[in-house]
Amino acid sequence: MHHQHHSSRRKFISNLGLAGLSLPFLSAEDLTDPLVSTQKNMNQHRKLGIALVGLGGYATGQLEPALLKTEHCYLAGIVTGTPSKIPVWKEKYKLSEKNIYSYDTYDQIKNNPDIDIIYVVLPNNMHAEYTIRGFEAGKHVICEKPMAITVLDCDRMIAASKKANKFLSVGYRLHFEPYNLEMVKLGTSKKYGEIKKISGGFGFKATPNQWRLQQKYAGGGPLMDLGIYAIQVMCYTTGMLPIAVTAQEGKKTDLQRFSEVEQSLSWQFEFPTGLIGSGSASYDDNMNFLKAEAVQGVFELTTAYNYNGLSGYTPAGPMSFPQVNQQARQLDAIALSIKNNKPSIVPGEMGRRDVKYLQAIYEAMRTGKRITIKAD
Repeated sequence: MHHQHHSSRRKFISNLGLAGLSLPFLSAEDLTDPLVSTQKNMNQHRKLGIALVGLGGYATGQLEPALLKTEHCYLAGIVTGTPSKIPVWKEKYKLSEKNIYSYDTYDQIKNNPDIDIIYVVLPNNMHAEYTIRGFEAGKHVICEKPMAITVLDCDRMIAASKKANKFLSVGYRLHFEPYNLEMVKLGTSKKYGEIKKISGGFGFKATPNQWRLQQKYAGGGPLMDLGIYAIQVMCYTTGMLPIAVTAQEGKKTDLQRFSEVEQSLSWQFEFPTGLIGSGSASYDDNMNFLKAEAVQGVFELTTAYNYNGLSGYTPAGPMSFPQVNQQARQLDAIALSIKNNKPSIVPGEMGRRDVKYLQAIYEAMRTGKRITIKAD
């Protein structure tokens, strides 16, 4: 009986796209077929080749060092529009000339067996185009978050993935991070009883003159880049999805830097049980937290979204987990799911869902109305 309850709970969590509690492994059935298991074993030992598309700050500062620590994938190629960046990458990764592409030669990746996965790390407005072209080249794609600017673009990306019969994943690194996974566990198991109140906020001072402050490239301000984390954590900690939202734009104090996008905003999600989730995002204020107030006490992350140095507390005291390389864990888990021919735990459908929420929050902010969120 306990097992049945456990498996139905697991199913419930995985249906919400929240089964980030462990890396996907082979199932028992896979191991009973000798042919399947031999093929899987051969497959398991081959590292999948990744090509990074866009060598900006995140690719250079986070993904590149992570790819030196991965077990199931490696950096096989790069796509860049800046020739001056090539020599350093080429030298460090011993990249052969044929695995280095410009945006003009991008589609030729189709003919390169070294590259299994394309990781799109471009400004938001380019995600859809380069993801779709990646599928047309017959590769699996990881797309950085937010998946796109519109739900329509997300639909096009998912359709391209299905047509190519390749997997689409979104770069949600915190699904592989121990402190966030502990919040999922405590929240969905109701360890401290029903959650009565949940809030999350992420903000920092954004430097001027970057693409993230331009509507055309970013599709919005801090909500697109930082608020999406607060959306995610409220969903996976409660195990619920919002049904409506209200939102308010913060006051603009720097009209030059924020001439095109919001400087800050806050929003309120309504969840099916009546629980309210309060989110906030800012490009001019420092905040970084996730707080769940349950019947039997508060459990929270006081540093929730950084690449390292996370911290949290429960009624039992401070949380203590090893600091991990989130990007290496994310890349390995996605590569492993591809090897096992299974969708990742951060699929395109989850990316689309969140873009739907981003758009609903902006609509609520612009109109001042309560916006109903359709479950589709």
